[in-house]
Amino acid sequence: MLNRFSKFFAILLAIVFIASCSDDETTTPTINEGDLLIKYLEANGDYVNTYLPALITASDLHTLNQTGKAYIIDLRADTDFATGHIKNAVNVKLADLLTHIKTVDMTKYDKVALVCYTGQTAGFATSLMRFLGYDKVFDLKFGMCSWHNDFAGKWKGAISNSYASQFVNTPSPAKPAKGKLPELKTGKTTGKEILEARVDALLKEGFGAAGINAQATFQDLSKYYIANYWTEAQYLDPGHIPGAIQYTPKESLKYSVDLTTLPTDKPIIIYCHTGTQSSMLAAFLRLMGYDAKSLLFGANSMIYDKMVEKKLSIWKDAEIIGLEYEK
Repeated sequence: MLNRFSKFFAILLAIVFIASCSDDETTTPTINEGDLLIKYLEANGDYVNTYLPALITASDLHTLNQTGKAYIIDLRADTDFATGHIKNAVNVKLADLLTHIKTVDMTKYDKVALVCYTGQTAGFATSLMRFLGYDKVFDLKFGMCSWHNDFAGKWKGAISNSYASQFVNTPSPAKPAKGKLPELKTGKTTGKEILEARVDALLKEGFGAAGINAQATFQDLSKYYIANYWTEAQYLDPGHIPGAIQYTPKESLKYSVDLTTLPTDKPIIIYCHTGTQSSMLAAFLRLMGYDAKSLLFGANSMIYDKMVEKKLSIWKDAEIIGLEYEK
C-alpha cells in the first residue's frame, strides 16, 4: 500500500513539474517600450532628423491669417492672452493641447501655428504634435516677441555675453560607448500607443521641467551631460561650453548612430543657437525617457557678440514685425 502511494505521489509531482515548465514556455515576452517607440518615430516621418525645426515667421503667419488659412493656438497664460493676442487666436493650456487639436478640422487650414512668449514652449509642443502626425503644425519663430514690440521684452532681456570668456575651442572628445535606451513603463504594447501615452504625460508635465538657463547650467557643469547641437565647424568656432560633446543636426540623434551614447543616469542639457531647436529636441529626448533640458535662448544668452560675428542665428530687434493685435 505504501509503495502504491509513493508511486502515485511521484506521478503527481511529475505532472506538476511538466505543467510548470509549460507555463514558463508560454510566458509573454518582455516588451522593450523604448525600442518600439524609437522605431515607430523613425518609421513615421522621423521629424527630428528630417524637418526639425518647423517654424513660421510672424509675417508669413500674418499673411495666412488674413486669408483664413491659419489656425492659431496661443499657449500663454490666459492673463497675458487677455493683454494682447493675434486676431483669431485661441487660448489653450499646454496640458489641453492634444485634446483641443483633435477638434480642429485640419483640411480648412494651410498651417496651424503654436504661439508662446519666445518660441521655446511652442517649439516643445510643436515637436510633440509633429510626432503624432500633425504635420501642419508650426512654431511661431521667436513667439510673440516677433509680433510686436509690446511683447518683445523676454527676448530683448535674454541676449548676453556673460559666458564668452568660458567658451573653449577644443576638439570634441569621443562620444561615450553606446548603451541602452531609457526604460519606459506606459503599459502599452505598440509604438503608436506608447507615443500617445508619453505625449500626454509630457503635456501635463509642462515645459518647465524641460528648460534650464545659462546661469543654472554654469553653476556646476559637472552635474550635466552637455550636448552641443551644432555642426562640427561651429563647435570649434565660435566654440562650445567646456565639456560639451558635439552632435550633428539631423544625423547624430538617429537610433542607429549616436542616440544611445546619451546617458540614462545623468541629466542632459542640449543647446543650439537660439533655444528653438533644443526645445524641440528636449521634447524628443524626454519623450524617449531621458532627463533632458533645453538651454533657454541657446548661445544667444551666452556668447551673443560671437554669434553676430559668425553670422549665426540670432535674435535682433529687426525680428519685431510690429503687427496689430487684439485685446
